[in-house]
This record gives sequence, C-alpha cells and structure tokens, in this order.
Amino acid sequence: MKRTLFIAVLASVAFTFGGCAKKEKMDTASAEATEMKAAMPATGSAADAYKAALADAKAEQAKAAKVGGEWRDTGKIIKSAEEAAAAGDYGKAKSLADKAAAQGRLGQQQAATQVNKGNPDYLYK
Repeated sequence: MKRTLFIAVLASVAFTFGGCAKKEKMDTASAEATEMKAAMPATGSAADAYKAALADAKAEQAKAAKVGGEWRDTGKIIKSAEEAAAAGDYGKAKSLADKAAAQGRLGQQQAATQVNKGNPDYLYK
C-alpha cells in the first residue's frame, strides 16, 4: 500500500515538473518570436495599415469632439501611436490607433445616449 502511494505521488510530481518545463519552453519560444518580429524591418503594408488606422482615429476623435463626447485619453493614445510609428513599431502604432478610433466611436455613442440627461438629483441635495 505504501509503495503504491509512493509511486503515485512520485508520478504526480514528475508530471507536474514536466508540464512546468514544457510551459517554460513555450514561453521562451514565444518571447523569442516576438523579439524577432520586432527586429524585422517595417514593410510598406504595415506602414500603410498604420496610416489608415491613424486617419480613422483622428476622424473618430473629431466626430466625438463635435458631439461633446471626446474622451480624455484619446488624444494621448493618438500621440503614443505617432511616437511608436516614428520609432518604427508599426504593429504597436496601429494597435494604439485602433484603440483611439474605438474610443472615438464609444465617445460618440456615450454622448448620444446622455443627451438631456443632466446631473443626478443627489448632487443638488
């Protein structure tokens, strides 16, 4: 009985450490792939995709500002996207520009749903 229990515990420990080692190898491989991707030169299509995303973000920001729904961080995100593009990281720049465009659209929706809502009553008591 003790021998069977000992073997079962030993097998569990072996599988646990084996699984952890495999995950670590996968994480290392993923990190290496990310580093290699970042080191690659930017292609024209990545730069073009970023430029289109930036134009969309600026247009959505302007629409949100027009209806009074521009969010505080949208301009900061656009600036960060421009800085990332200047550094050559078009993937990050496009991602940030897409985030800014989404904030612009959400700001427009929020402004439309909050028309004539006013402040809550508890602010006046």
